[in-house]
Amino acid sequence: MAKTEGKSGDWFAELDEELERKTLDIMKEVTEQTSQRAELNRTLLEDFWKIWIRFNKINVHLTIEPEYSSFAHFEEFPNVWKLKDDFDYASLNHISLTDRTQDQGRVGDSIKVWYYAVDSKVHLRMVFEYCEGEHYYKYAGWKRIFSQYVLYDSPADSVNLQKLHDVLADIVKTWYESHLRRERDIILKHLKDKYPKGETFTQ
Repeated sequence: MAKTEGKSGDWFAELDEELERKTLDIMKEVTEQTSQRAELNRTLLEDFWKIWIRFNKINVHLTIEPEYSSFAHFEEFPNVWKLKDDFDYASLNHISLTDRTQDQGRVGDSIKVWYYAVDSKVHLRMVFEYCEGEHYYKYAGWKRIFSQYVLYDSPADSVNLQKLHDVLADIVKTWYESHLRRERDIILKHLKDKYPKGETFTQ
C-alpha cells in the first residue's frame, strides 16, 4: 500500500481554493466584458439610428439590423424615440446599416460592425461593404461580388469611441454626399483612397 503523508484531503483543499479564486476572477472578467459590450452596442445603435434618420430625410432608404422595433421605443416615428431598457444589448454580435437604393448598383452598400475572437480576445471591426457587380460561375451560376474596406478594428475592451466616431463621421459625410450628387463613385473612391481593403467574397 502506498504511504500517505499528511491528510488525504489536503491536496484537494488547495485545488478547491485555487479553483474558487479562478472562478471568481473569470466571473468578474466576464461581467466587465458584458457590461462594456452592452454600453458599446447601445452607443452604436443610437449612432446608427441617427444616421438612418438623416438619410431618410433625403429619401434614401436604409435598413438597420437588428430591427429598430426590437431596440427602440417610438413616441413619434422616426424622430422621437429612446432606447428600450429591456433589450439585451450585450448579446448583439452584429449591427448594420444597409442601402436599399435601386439605382447605380447601391443595393447592399452598408456599414457593418461585428465582434470576433482572436486568441480568446474579443475584437470589434467596422467595415463598409459594397457590391462590385456580378460574375457567372460555371457550376454556381450568377453570383454577386462583394468587397469590404476596414474602417475600424480594435480589441473590444479598448475601443476608442472618439476615433470610431471620427471614422464614422468621415464615411457618413462622404456616403451622404454621394447620394446628394447621385454619384456612387464618390464613396467608392474615398474608401479605396483612405481605408485598407478587407475581404472580397461572393454570394
